[in-house]
Amino acid sequence: MGNDTQPIHPLRQRMIEDMTLRGHSPGTQRHYIRTVRACCSHLGIKPGDLTGELARSYLLYLQGTNVSYMTINGQATALRFFLRVTLGRREDVERVPLMARAKSLPAVLTPEEVARIIAAAPGLKYKTALSVTYGAGLRASETANLKVSDIDNASMTLRIEHGKGNKDRKAKLSPQLLETLRKWWQVARPQYWLFPSRKGLMCPISTRQLSRQFSSAVEAAGIDRPDKITLHTLRHSFATHLLEAGVDIRVIQVMLGHAKLETTSIYTRVSPKMLQDAASPFDSLPVIDPAD
Repeated sequence: MGNDTQPIHPLRQRMIEDMTLRGHSPGTQRHYIRTVRACCSHLGIKPGDLTGELARSYLLYLQGTNVSYMTINGQATALRFFLRVTLGRREDVERVPLMARAKSLPAVLTPEEVARIIAAAPGLKYKTALSVTYGAGLRASETANLKVSDIDNASMTLRIEHGKGNKDRKAKLSPQLLETLRKWWQVARPQYWLFPSRKGLMCPISTRQLSRQFSSAVEAAGIDRPDKITLHTLRHSFATHLLEAGVDIRVIQVMLGHAKLETTSIYTRVSPKMLQDAASPFDSLPVIDPAD
C-alpha cells in the first residue's frame, strides 16, 4: 500500500506556490503540473534539470504526433512558466515558442438552425443547458458550472464565476431565457448546481457530456454542413446574431467577457447579413456625363 503521507517534492511545492501567488485556478495548476511531469518523464530527466532546449525537443516530439496547436501551446505555456518562474531560467523561455494560430473564421449557425438543435436535444435538461449556452453566449465550462444561486432575477443577469482567465462577470439573462430556466427548476428542482451530473446532485455536469449531447442534437436536427460545428459554435452564433441585430460591438465584448476588442471584432468578418447590408461606395458615385 502506498504511503499517503509522503511529503511533496520541494520543487513541486514551489511551483504550486508560484501559481497560487499569481492567481492561477486549480484547473490551470493541475494542467501545468501534469505537463511538467509528462515532459520530464518523456525526456527521462528530473524536473530541476529541464532546460529550454530540452523543452523545445519535447514540443517537437508533440508536433510529430499530430496533436492540435492548442494542445501544443497549452504545454508550451506550462513549460515556459516552470522555466521562467519556478526555475528562474528566464533566458531559456525564448527557446520554447508558441505556435502561430491558423487564421480561420468560426462557423456560425443561423437562428433557425439554433432553434432546431435546441428542439432536438435529448430531454429538458439538455434543451435548457443549450438554451443557456446560446442565450447568454457562454462557454461550455461556464454553462456546466452554473449554480442555482447564480441566477439574479432582479438584475436579469447570470453570475459567471471564474470564467476564462479566472475572471468573474455578469451575463445577460433575457425574459424568455428566465422563463426557460423556471420551467427546468419546476421539473428538476436542482438544489446547488443548475445542471447536476448523473453521478449525483453535488457534482456539476461535465463539459464532455454537454458537448456529446450537443453533437447528438446536431445530428438529430439534420444539420449537415461542411464546416465543423461544436458546442462553442453556439457562442459564436450568439455574438454574430447580436452584431447583425445592431448591438454595438463594445457591448458584445463585455457580454462575452473578452479582454480585447480585437477578439470580438472577428464576428464582423463572419456575418453574411452585415456583408449584404453594406452599401458599396460605387453606388454612391456621382453620375458624370461623358459629353461634358
